[in-house]
Amino acid sequence: MSVEQVARSDGTKVWRVRWRDERGRNRSKTLGRKRDAEAFDAEIRRLRRLGELGLMDAGRVTLAEFGQEWLVAYAVPNLEPKTLRTYQSLWDRHVLPSIGGVELRQLRPAVLDRFLAQLQREGLSPASVKKVAGLIQGVLQRAVEWERISQNPMRVAHKPRARRRIVIRPIAPAQVEQLREHLLADGRRRCATLVSVLAYSGLRPGEALALTWESIGERTIAVTGASSMGRLKGTKTGAERTVRLMSPLAQDLAEWRLAQGRPDPDRVVFPGESPDGTLTEGQWNRWTQGAFRAAKLAVGLPHARAYDLRHSFVSLLIHEGQSILEVARQAGHSPQTCLRDYGHLFDEFDPAEREPAEAVIKAARDQLVPLTYLSATAK
Repeated sequence: MSVEQVARSDGTKVWRVRWRDERGRNRSKTLGRKRDAEAFDAEIRRLRRLGELGLMDAGRVTLAEFGQEWLVAYAVPNLEPKTLRTYQSLWDRHVLPSIGGVELRQLRPAVLDRFLAQLQREGLSPASVKKVAGLIQGVLQRAVEWERISQNPMRVAHKPRARRRIVIRPIAPAQVEQLREHLLADGRRRCATLVSVLAYSGLRPGEALALTWESIGERTIAVTGASSMGRLKGTKTGAERTVRLMSPLAQDLAEWRLAQGRPDPDRVVFPGESPDGTLTEGQWNRWTQGAFRAAKLAVGLPHARAYDLRHSFVSLLIHEGQSILEVARQAGHSPQTCLRDYGHLFDEFDPAEREPAEAVIKAARDQLVPLTYLSATAK
């Protein structure tokens, strides 16, 4: 490595840095000022000491080119189909047209700041801009790990601030029973049982759809996987857990299994048309927009989502006086996430007003569910 002053063809004096790259090839770079040349020479020496001299050329590929490599080598094998589809849409609509042609080494924080600001000026919501930023940060993190760039510039770029989280409002057991009553009166035992599972076990929808009969014990339900777009996968956190099987839910499941003709233990509780036997994404959407929507409108819950039923289970545990650790464990959360999402419910809870969850459910059911529901036919 050397720094020397040379003359250009027009007679101007410049400084040239010469070195050998990792493949032994002679390389050089010309700069106008001596101090810039010396600083560049020092950076080459540093990279050589760290064994990272290859990074000098690694960042020459464009973001679009590396994005395609990331898609094939990382995204397709590791991401869920629904997540992958969302990422591809964001990438094609927002990233490629604006900065897809920029080389990785030119993606400075200032470049990314201008890009994110441009998205906001074009009317993209702050939440969507954050999703785009998160996608780029994830792609560039792989570029760092694969030694294409030395640092991830999106880490220090200015992303939109997170909006205030919506306060979770659980669906009360009385309202859950109203939903079940409406569905049972319409002969939809399958739908009523799915509502029970979501509200009284706290399973995420995907976990409920992947549930098999052998996962249901006498006192607990084993949550070992989830269904996503008709394909079985691990749980959201990747960890398996057990949740308490409350007696009203155990009764609902027993009646639903009997109505199905006592299927084998390895069969899913809510069978669908996918290769794995679970509900496909289209079937789930038709249920939420069809039977569930009709029921929630009928009982005066126009803004309720099927996912909100999960919050009912958490609320029942909190009002029993369960600790944050136990609530988080059964909900499949970390204690930090549990406190973030349900902290306001813990704050509202008065230990002097503890109520056993099963007693609350039974009281709501005795008042709202007619005895004639036992004759309802399965749908």
